[in-house]
Amino acid sequence: MITHPSFAVDPWSLRETELNLDVLPQSESVFALSNGHVGWRGNLDEGEPHGLPGSYLNGVHELRPLPYAEAGFGFPESGQTVINVTNGKIIRLLVDDEPFDLRYGRLRSHERVLDLRTGLLHRTCVWTSPAGCTVQVRSTRLVSFTQRAIAAVAYEVEPLDAEVRVVVQSELVANEQLPTAAEDPRVAAALESPLQPEEDYAKDRRLRLVHCTERSGLRVAAAADHIVTGPKSTETSAESGSDVARLTVTSVLKPGQALRVEKLVSYGWSGVRSLPAMRDQVEAALAAARSTGWQGLVEQQRRYLDDFWGRADVEVEGDAEIQQAVRFALFHVLQAGARAEERAIPAKGLTGSGYDGHSFWDTETFVLPLLTYTSPDAVAEALRWRQSTLPAAKERAAQLGLKGATFPWRTVDGQECSAYWPAGTAAFHVNADVADAVVRYVASTGDEVFERETAVELLVETARLWLSLGHHDAHGRFHIDGVTGPDEYSAVADDNTYTNLMAQANLRAAADIVERHGDQGAALGVDDEEAAAWRDAAEAMTVPYNGTLEVHEQSAGYTGHQVWDFPGTRPDQYPLLLHFPYFDLYRKQVVKQADLVLAMFLRGDAFDEEQKARNFAYYEALTVRDSSLSACCQAIMAAEVGHLRLAYDYLGEAALMDLKDLENNTRDGLHIASLAGTWLALVCGFGGMRHREETLSFAPRLPEKLARLAFTVLVRGRRLRVEITDSVATYTMVEGAPLEVSHYGRPITVSDKSPQTLPVPAPAARPEPKQPPGRRPGHRF
Repeated sequence: MITHPSFAVDPWSLRETELNLDVLPQSESVFALSNGHVGWRGNLDEGEPHGLPGSYLNGVHELRPLPYAEAGFGFPESGQTVINVTNGKIIRLLVDDEPFDLRYGRLRSHERVLDLRTGLLHRTCVWTSPAGCTVQVRSTRLVSFTQRAIAAVAYEVEPLDAEVRVVVQSELVANEQLPTAAEDPRVAAALESPLQPEEDYAKDRRLRLVHCTERSGLRVAAAADHIVTGPKSTETSAESGSDVARLTVTSVLKPGQALRVEKLVSYGWSGVRSLPAMRDQVEAALAAARSTGWQGLVEQQRRYLDDFWGRADVEVEGDAEIQQAVRFALFHVLQAGARAEERAIPAKGLTGSGYDGHSFWDTETFVLPLLTYTSPDAVAEALRWRQSTLPAAKERAAQLGLKGATFPWRTVDGQECSAYWPAGTAAFHVNADVADAVVRYVASTGDEVFERETAVELLVETARLWLSLGHHDAHGRFHIDGVTGPDEYSAVADDNTYTNLMAQANLRAAADIVERHGDQGAALGVDDEEAAAWRDAAEAMTVPYNGTLEVHEQSAGYTGHQVWDFPGTRPDQYPLLLHFPYFDLYRKQVVKQADLVLAMFLRGDAFDEEQKARNFAYYEALTVRDSSLSACCQAIMAAEVGHLRLAYDYLGEAALMDLKDLENNTRDGLHIASLAGTWLALVCGFGGMRHREETLSFAPRLPEKLARLAFTVLVRGRRLRVEITDSVATYTMVEGAPLEVSHYGRPITVSDKSPQTLPVPAPAARPEPKQPPGRRPGHRF
């Protein structure tokens, strides 16, 4: 999408210089604003035309039936879908009785700019009505990082050539009509007008609507207040109904005069609080925002982001697109998780309704690593959300005849809501992904309170699953059979290497943490025998390996399967899942997304250098990347084994997944994990960063086209800056006590008084790996 001439490459903004209705849904996603709690898609202020209207509150969903051709024991009974809550963005305009609608009249200019440093979305346009009146409209929008419940719009209209009468209608609108997306009519019926009215209010310049969902039983409240500035003739009136509350502002403007409306909107929701309590909650949030004022909110937003960029910015020299893309990625990942506060981070964030607003394992494996080293408080909150869902996870495990907890593959509130059990229920690796995020957060922050109050319970309950799911064979080896790993083109396999290695780390971490915190372990019923059993299973874990091919197998027997007929597959038959039955995919060697390659990144200690190179080459020839999660993993490992040009190409694919709409579904929301993967590919790929136990290590090297890469990571209360060129890497302690890190295995101590500069060795020369025909990533240059 960004290659369209109306989009410009800029290091600190996303700029659209003309309105193109063909990419309006995509632009609504990329221009979305959120803070992890409230999300507004980048719809036009007047609401129409639109691709997909979207106002979201993290966790607000409706239940819907899950269709089954044949029911089965343990199948989830209902699905969960994020719903479009009360829209507070809408500000309609009439110019001498002509609706301001960009599809009519003449649009002389239109520009939108998302400023990544300020967190503001600016819009400026000049429009001539069918009757010949020309006006300039300016608006600025924000969703506050500092006041979690607040979003705001400043809207200004000014005539350019003659006196005009203008009417501005600022609205709260519930149950907007949405494009029909659900093919199942039962699902569509469940989501049509999901908000049941409970209260509406309009007085002076204040508006309020309170609704309740019918099936999930959630109460949603929205309120708005306005500051109106205009000529003395300006008048206001307010009215409300069950689904609409409206402030109408009328004024007569001469050229040089402007009407300005500052709109403050507050949101709240709860599954337990009463209507009076919700009313008071949004009114209190609105009062606080009114006290701060529009300009105060803007200043708070800038200070918040100044601090964020000071600790998180990544500088890339040599590729302007990648520089813009990584900052775009950092901004949107921050928006997805900054104020989620014990709620899930959905796969699309709060930018669209794709994937029904569900959270997957993507969060722990791709998103939380970025946030761990840039915004660790958000990680603690995300993992506390997982802890809060343990009752549901333990109930699910018991239902499946297992011990401990079974975290869902896809969910909004902690209940499994995937109707396809081979990819859902069988994807037990989610447990180990949660455990991996827990271990990483504790290692990088040293947060002892979190370790005692949250980490112990999460690691214990996830470890218990593996011991009940797996078994020791007659030779003492430990197996985990009948599971699905990250690659969704292989399902219900025995000894999936990724799952086994991640489970192994989970078991060891659980045994270690109860040894450190015996009281917490004892309170959870852990005794010495159980902890010893975890260590035994970890030590005996099976890791399938084909000695003839000298490669690790993705799962037991995988390399003996027939290889997919890649030469006979047409380009228009990708993604394969839309053109071939899963039955055929499951029994062939074809990889949707990096599986064993991801294992080599997250459990690199389980492989030596030559094994990594051979494994990467073998699975590169089988991987078709029908998932947005694959490119960043392949970039990381391609860089590690020395294929820097290939890694650079994969970086481009991950970084531009949404900005170029590579999977043709950006209209449904952004791919938050792929955005996070941009940072991973740069920092862990070309920066070579790994964090194992207490050791932070780097093995950096750059592709030919990049002249310089610089980034900062937070670790143990310190800010460490890493700067890489083609020949040297420099480590500088920006803030905090000295820290020992490793550069290509060499320990060095970095302090604010003693930066360390070391040479970057050239990679080992290896044959370039092959991809399936037509599936090589596009060359960056």
